[in-house]
Amino acid sequence: MNDASLRPDPGHALEVTDLTVRYRDVLALDAVTLAVEPAQACGLVGMNGSGKSTLLQACAGLVRPRRGSVRVLGRTPDEARREGLVGYVPQVDQIDKDFPVVVHDVVLMGRYHRGASWRRPQRADRAAVDAALDRVGLADLAGRRIGRLSGGQRQRVLLARALAQGARLLLLDEPFTGLDVVSTAAVTAVLHELVADGVTVVVSSHDLRTLPDLCRTAVLLHRTVLASGPTADVVTPENLARAFGLDPTGSAR
Repeated sequence: MNDASLRPDPGHALEVTDLTVRYRDVLALDAVTLAVEPAQACGLVGMNGSGKSTLLQACAGLVRPRRGSVRVLGRTPDEARREGLVGYVPQVDQIDKDFPVVVHDVVLMGRYHRGASWRRPQRADRAAVDAALDRVGLADLAGRRIGRLSGGQRQRVLLARALAQGARLLLLDEPFTGLDVVSTAAVTAVLHELVADGVTVVVSSHDLRTLPDLCRTAVLLHRTVLASGPTADVVTPENLARAFGLDPTGSAR
């Protein structure tokens, strides 16, 4: 655990207030306000183009808002990223499969905020990488090139990178897309363990079957927050109709 995480509890692991993001003439997020309590998993639900990825990137400090603010464990996203408190796991298709790097080195990137990019990795760095790979079930593939892995295995490598970082808030962008049953179960099990260990998880997902088991709370997004609260109260036919254009029986209009 990072020493910084021993500071007084800020109340919310993640707090977003009136967040508005534009890409030139495109309004990606409009006055988004939400809060996530520490040590729980929150699901982010919405159709493609609803702003889920933009919201996660803004919380990680990778996108600058036009208006509003984000606080991560009482800090700005930039402060949280420098301290290694926030980990962002992008969609697996963002990995360059042709880049000649092995699994171990990808996971080691999670230690860069500790100086591992400019010095020889220390024993603690190697131990963190080994523990993270073991936790996601890929210890035996540490020396394999990333391009030789399946999509599910690459997703677990990205999760291991965040685990090696020691982040206290994990932001995962569609981690279940394209995963087989085994990899889905493996990722879900690790996320459950992390929440039990006190880590806060925010995960965007189209898989409404996995969400209720994983996430205690959910946020329904369509550029702005349509509903938030306990998952069972948010993921209802009526709410989904507003966000996805479905009728109350779940059929497409």
